[in-house]
Amino acid sequence: MLNVAIVAGSSRSNSQTAKVARFMRQSLINQHQLDAEHVSVIDLGNYPLPLWPAEDTGPWSMFEKQLAKADALVILAPEWHGMACPAIKNFFLYATKAQLAHKPAMLGGISSGVGGAYPISELRASSYKNCRLCYIPEHLIVRNVENVLNMPEPVAEDDRRIRARMDYNLDILLRYAQALKPLRSEIDMSNPDFANGM
Repeated sequence: MLNVAIVAGSSRSNSQTAKVARFMRQSLINQHQLDAEHVSVIDLGNYPLPLWPAEDTGPWSMFEKQLAKADALVILAPEWHGMACPAIKNFFLYATKAQLAHKPAMLGGISSGVGGAYPISELRASSYKNCRLCYIPEHLIVRNVENVLNMPEPVAEDDRRIRARMDYNLDILLRYAQALKPLRSEIDMSNPDFANGM
């Protein structure tokens, strides 16, 4: 059975990003037949990480266990002023190849308006470098987030369309997870000469 970790990368508690993460978790359970104990949500708004590097790493040890167990990840990043939220960027300063190397991940941009693309571009550019996370080609942009994913059934065409795209992307993510799972044991990550990405 595959394990999936969903990272809600907003620093606000009770955020729309966390709402999307919870909805996605239910979709993985209901639509994709994963057991509830195999799908976790890391909510950076309710459990904030101290600004790296900090003496007290806060909830990182709890997150570290969830991430190490995961075969695939979903990284949800709200767009703030055209950028990825600082909480998700801080998360990637903590994350290393020990937890994330050669695991597939789907990016999701979250916007209260019609944006959401910039966090995808920003995180694809550099967040994987040292942790070696493998972003799949598909990503998700949830626009006008307050109006979608609120009810068990879609209430409008935009709501129906984003749900269909989410399930399509999650299916692809799970197929990547299945394919990459045996690969990770074949890769030697212990070589100190190549501890960091280029």
